[in-house]
Amino acid sequence: MTDFPNSPRVVKGAIVGVDMFNPLASVIIFQYNPETLTRTLQAQSSGDGGARSEAMRLRGAPVETIKMEVEIDATDQLERADGPTTRMGIYPQLSALEMLLYPKSALVIANTVLMALGTLEIVPPVGPFTLLVWGAKRVLPVRLTEFSITEELHDVGLNPIRAKVALGLRVLSYNDLSLTNPGYYVFLAHQVAKEIMATSGSIRNLGAVLSGDVKLF
Repeated sequence: MTDFPNSPRVVKGAIVGVDMFNPLASVIIFQYNPETLTRTLQAQSSGDGGARSEAMRLRGAPVETIKMEVEIDATDQLERADGPTTRMGIYPQLSALEMLLYPKSALVIANTVLMALGTLEIVPPVGPFTLLVWGAKRVLPVRLTEFSITEELHDVGLNPIRAKVALGLRVLSYNDLSLTNPGYYVFLAHQVAKEIMATSGSIRNLGAVLSGDVKLF
C-alpha cells in the first residue's frame, strides 16, 4: 500500500464471529484483501420434473458459496518489535479463524457434566454467529465449510509468521435461519440492497437497448 497522500483509503474485508460467551473471540480483519473471491450460486427452483405451471417457481434464495485465500504475514510487526507477535507470531490470527469451527469449551465441559449426571439428551453446542464483511454493500451471515492453512515461514520458536489460509464459506439465507436469528434480517437487507442495485443497472441497460435497433418484443 502506498503512502502517497492522495491515494484512496482501502476498505478492509473481515470475518466476524460473535457468541454470547465471548463476543470478541473471532474478529479477523484481513491484513491483505484477497485478490480474488469466487462466488457460486445454485438456484433453488421447484420446477424440475414437475408440472409446467411450476417451471418458474423458486423455493427461496439461491445457495451461495464463496471461496477465497487470505494471506497473513507478521513481517511488518516483527520489524517494529511488536511484543505479542514476537512471542506468538501469527498464532492469534490463525486461532481466531479456527475458533469459528470449535464449540466453546465451556459448553463442552457443561455437556460433559450433564452426561456424567445421567442426562439422556445433550443438545449440540451452537457455533458462533459469523459474518463476512466485504465492504458496506456486502455483509453476509455465513458458515465456514472449508478451511486449510499452509504455514510458509516460522520463527526460531517454530511460531508461524507467514501463512496462506484457504476459506470456503456457505452463505446462510432466510431459508436456513429462524426468524429470531439476526442473520435472517442481515441477509434480507442484503437482498433488498442487491435488488435496488439490479434495478439501477437494468434501467441504464434498457436505455442503451432502446437507443439502438434492438426490438425486445
